[in-house]
Amino acid sequence: MTEEEIFNKVKEIIVAQTGEDESAVTAQSNIKDDLNADSLDVFEVINELEDEFDIKIESEEGIETVQDLVDFVKKQLAAKEG
Repeated sequence: MTEEEIFNKVKEIIVAQTGEDESAVTAQSNIKDDLNADSLDVFEVINELEDEFDIKIESEEGIETVQDLVDFVKKQLAAKEG
């Protein structure tokens, strides 16, 4: 899966969960500050990502931007593929 495909799926999940306009979600967007996601939104986004990509996100520490999420998912998928 390419980084662009991962980004598009992450973006889709964030838009569905937060109700933000799709154009507002960029790689540099801060999930809480720019996209107005509260703790419950972040929790739901993480749950959706875990289900979508069959990965486990133990902690959201260090994940502030959409790109942070994309990088994390990409790293988890690479580790899973071995």
